[in-house]
Order: sequence, then structure tokens, then C-alpha cells
Amino acid sequence: MGLLDIFKRKPVEVEDLNLDWLHADMHSHLIPGIDDGSKTMEESLGLIREMADLGLKKLVTTPHVMSEYYRNTPEIIQMGLEDLRKAVQQAGIPIEIEAAAEYYLDEIFLEKVKAGDKLLSFGDHYVLVETGFINKPQMLLESFFQLEMAGYKPVFAHPERYQYLLADKNLQQEILDRGILLQVNMLSLTGFYSRPVKEFAENLIDTGNVRFLGSDCHNERYLDMLKTLSGAKYYQKIKEMNWLNTEL
Repeated sequence: MGLLDIFKRKPVEVEDLNLDWLHADMHSHLIPGIDDGSKTMEESLGLIREMADLGLKKLVTTPHVMSEYYRNTPEIIQMGLEDLRKAVQQAGIPIEIEAAAEYYLDEIFLEKVKAGDKLLSFGDHYVLVETGFINKPQMLLESFFQLEMAGYKPVFAHPERYQYLLADKNLQQEILDRGILLQVNMLSLTGFYSRPVKEFAENLIDTGNVRFLGSDCHNERYLDMLKTLSGAKYYQKIKEMNWLNTEL
């Protein structure tokens, strides 16, 4: 094959992304103006319309709850959800909307769990939790334990993005051995964050502990990249796997 033949080769065709096999997205930031996600109702409706067009039938949007930055309460989130639902209905977008939260694991959160404060959950008492990306929180495993003692099922949001977890094989194994449910961001499989994050996401999926997929959609840039998922190495594999998303 000559040099000119290389340039004449047709690009590989990639199928349009259709997420009807996933049924529901359980990680996003679509209630406008309460965290670092969508800023306006107009923006939220645009994102939700696109997500419905991708074949999703249900969205569980999960605003951040962080003691230092986003002091959202169940009441604030529920009010935002009601406004969003009305707007979605008026816009005629055929999709179901629910809300939970993405809780940041810190001492204040752990105290709330121990005190029996009500948490926003989804599905079968699932509670989505996250940490900082660089340093492991000392209360990480205790938080999982206390959530389970309180009757919740913790779901560890985007573990592939945590540098401390990537660097600590023993911690990885301990989390896997404890059967903690993991949620991988679909964007991680596209290389959106970095190649190491992509490879770690693929490795975690291979363990069988990843039971949820999420968009973690904040804005249009996320959806633009999500639409490239059908060209990702692991796309056909995740299409054939069983996800708890389908039971929501």
C-alpha cells in the first residue's frame, strides 16, 4: 500500500449513540442553579431533550450536597425537581424525572448518617456518594459501613477518577472485596478525562463490581462527548452487560 492509498482510506463509520438499552441515567446535574451543573431552566430543558433523543426513558438527577460549597437540602432539591418536572411536561419531552443527591463524604456527612438524618436515595435505597479526587478521606470505609447500617446501599460515584484509588491497589481490592457498588461515568470510556481514567474505568468494569453507568451530565460539553461513546473500545461490551439502571 502506497502513501496515497493511506489517505484515500475511508474513515471508520461509527453508529449513532442510542442508550435505550440502559433505560435510565442515575447521575446528572440538571436542576438549574443549585450546583455546578445546569445554570438555567432553558439549559436544563435543552440537555434533557437531547438525553431523551438518545433513548433514555428516565433521569435521576443528583445535585451535589457538599458542606463547604453546595448546602443543598432535601427540601431545596425537591422544590427544584418540581419546577423541573413542570417545565419538562410543558415542553412535551417524553422522559421521567426523579432526583436524589450526590453526597460528598466528609465528617459532617458521616455525622448526619450516624444521627439518622434522612438521605435522598433512588431505586432500592441506593445513595450516591463521592470524594475529592486527590486524597483518600480517612472516613471512606467507615462511611460505607455506616450507610449500610442505616439501611442504605452506597453507590461509589466515578471511582475511576480518584487518583488515590488508582494508586492504591490494596484499597481497590478492599472496596471490591466488600462488594461496594460502583458507578462509572460513561464519559470516562471515551477518554474525556484522560487515558489513565479511561483504562482504570475499563479495568473496574472487568471486575464485575460496576453496576451503574451514569452520564454525570453538567452541560452541553458533556453530551457532545457522550455522543462519541458508540466509538469507544468498551461500547459493545457495556451494551451486553446487565445494569441496575434498567431496574430504576
